[in-house]
Amino acid sequence: MPAPAVLQAIASPRRREILRLVWRTELAAGEVHRAMPDVTFGAVSLHLKSLERAGLVEARVDHRHRYYRARRQALGPVGRMLEGMWSDALSRLSLQAELDQARRGPRGRRTRKSRQEKKS
Repeated sequence: MPAPAVLQAIASPRRREILRLVWRTELAAGEVHRAMPDVTFGAVSLHLKSLERAGLVEARVDHRHRYYRARRQALGPVGRMLEGMWSDALSRLSLQAELDQARRGPRGRRTRKSRQEKKS
Protein backbone atom coordinates (compact mmCIF):
# COMPACT_ATOMS: atom_id res chain seq x y z
CA MET A 1 0.00 0.00 0.00
CA PRO A 2 1.48 3.39 -1.01
CA ALA A 3 2.16 5.97 1.67
CA PRO A 4 -0.56 8.57 2.29
CA ALA A 5 1.75 11.31 0.93
CA VAL A 6 2.01 9.41 -2.36
CA LEU A 7 -1.76 8.95 -2.63
CA GLN A 8 -2.33 12.61 -1.80
CA ALA A 9 0.20 13.67 -4.44
CA ILE A 10 -1.40 11.64 -7.22
CA ALA A 11 -4.93 12.66 -6.22
CA SER A 12 -4.49 15.88 -8.20
CA PRO A 13 -5.12 15.58 -11.94
CA ARG A 14 -2.49 18.26 -12.56
CA ARG A 15 0.17 16.34 -10.66
CA ARG A 16 -0.77 13.13 -12.47
CA GLU A 17 -0.36 14.99 -15.77
CA ILE A 18 3.06 16.26 -14.66
CA LEU A 19 4.03 12.71 -13.70
CA ARG A 20 2.94 11.51 -17.14
CA LEU A 21 5.12 14.18 -18.77
CA VAL A 22 8.25 13.22 -16.82
CA TRP A 23 7.54 9.47 -16.69
CA ARG A 24 9.92 8.41 -19.44
CA THR A 25 12.05 11.50 -19.98
CA GLU A 26 13.66 14.24 -17.97
CA LEU A 27 12.15 17.68 -18.51
CA ALA A 28 13.02 21.15 -17.34
CA ALA A 29 10.39 22.91 -15.25
CA GLY A 30 9.87 25.35 -18.14
CA GLU A 31 9.15 22.48 -20.53
CA VAL A 32 6.56 21.09 -18.13
CA HIS A 33 5.00 24.55 -17.94
CA ARG A 34 4.87 24.88 -21.75
CA ALA A 35 3.05 21.53 -21.93
CA MET A 36 0.39 22.93 -19.56
CA PRO A 37 -0.36 26.41 -20.98
CA ASP A 38 -3.45 26.96 -18.82
CA VAL A 39 -1.40 26.73 -15.61
CA THR A 40 0.95 29.42 -14.34
CA PHE A 41 4.64 28.64 -13.95
CA GLY A 42 4.28 29.23 -10.20
CA ALA A 43 1.53 26.61 -9.95
CA VAL A 44 3.59 24.10 -11.96
CA SER A 45 6.53 24.77 -9.66
CA LEU A 46 4.38 24.12 -6.57
CA HIS A 47 3.08 20.86 -8.07
CA LEU A 48 6.64 19.76 -8.86
CA LYS A 49 7.73 20.52 -5.28
CA SER A 50 4.79 18.52 -3.95
CA LEU A 51 5.71 15.56 -6.15
CA GLU A 52 9.34 15.87 -5.06
CA ARG A 53 8.40 15.95 -1.34
CA ALA A 54 6.31 12.79 -1.87
CA GLY A 55 9.36 11.14 -3.45
CA LEU A 56 7.69 10.72 -6.84
CA VAL A 57 10.07 12.90 -8.85
CA GLU A 58 13.72 13.73 -8.52
CA ALA A 59 15.20 17.08 -9.44
CA ARG A 60 18.57 17.81 -10.96
CA VAL A 61 19.97 21.33 -11.01
CA ASP A 62 22.03 22.44 -13.99
CA HIS A 63 22.99 26.11 -13.78
CA ARG A 64 19.72 28.05 -13.65
CA HIS A 65 17.48 25.15 -14.67
CA ARG A 66 15.88 22.35 -12.69
CA TYR A 67 15.22 19.09 -14.51
CA TYR A 68 12.66 16.60 -13.26
CA ARG A 69 12.26 12.87 -13.80
CA ALA A 70 9.71 10.50 -12.29
CA ARG A 71 10.91 8.02 -9.70
CA ARG A 72 8.85 5.20 -11.16
CA GLN A 73 9.95 2.65 -8.59
CA ALA A 74 8.52 4.84 -5.79
CA LEU A 75 5.00 4.19 -7.06
CA GLY A 76 5.34 0.43 -7.34
CA PRO A 77 2.04 -1.17 -8.46
CA VAL A 78 0.34 2.23 -8.55
CA GLY A 79 2.80 3.22 -11.28
CA ARG A 80 1.63 0.33 -13.45
CA MET A 81 -1.96 1.41 -12.89
CA LEU A 82 -1.09 4.97 -13.95
CA GLU A 83 0.69 3.71 -17.06
CA GLY A 84 -2.43 1.75 -17.96
CA MET A 85 -4.58 4.84 -17.46
CA TRP A 86 -2.31 6.97 -19.63
CA SER A 87 -2.41 4.47 -22.49
CA ASP A 88 -6.20 4.09 -22.36
CA ALA A 89 -8.11 6.57 -24.57
CA LEU A 90 -11.09 6.79 -22.22
CA SER A 91 -8.79 7.53 -19.29
CA ARG A 92 -7.08 10.29 -21.29
CA LEU A 93 -10.48 11.82 -22.00
CA SER A 94 -11.39 11.55 -18.32
CA LEU A 95 -8.11 13.24 -17.36
CA GLN A 96 -8.77 16.08 -19.79
CA ALA A 97 -12.23 16.57 -18.27
CA GLU A 98 -10.70 16.62 -14.77
CA LEU A 99 -8.09 19.15 -15.88
CA ASP A 100 -10.76 21.35 -17.45
CA GLN A 101 -12.83 21.14 -14.26
CA ALA A 102 -9.81 22.05 -12.11
CA ARG A 103 -8.94 25.07 -14.27
CA ARG A 104 -9.12 28.34 -12.44
CA GLY A 105 -9.53 31.82 -13.77
CA PRO A 106 -11.31 33.02 -16.85
CA ARG A 107 -11.91 30.70 -19.74
CA GLY A 108 -10.49 31.68 -23.09
CA ARG A 109 -12.75 34.11 -24.89
CA ARG A 110 -13.91 33.21 -28.34
CA THR A 111 -13.28 35.78 -31.00
CA ARG A 112 -15.87 36.91 -33.49
CA LYS A 113 -14.07 34.86 -36.13
CA SER A 114 -14.25 31.65 -34.05
CA ARG A 115 -17.97 32.22 -33.39
CA GLN A 116 -18.59 32.67 -37.11
CA GLU A 117 -16.62 29.52 -37.92
CA LYS A 118 -18.68 27.57 -35.41
CA LYS A 119 -21.94 28.77 -37.03
CA SER A 120 -20.88 27.58 -40.49
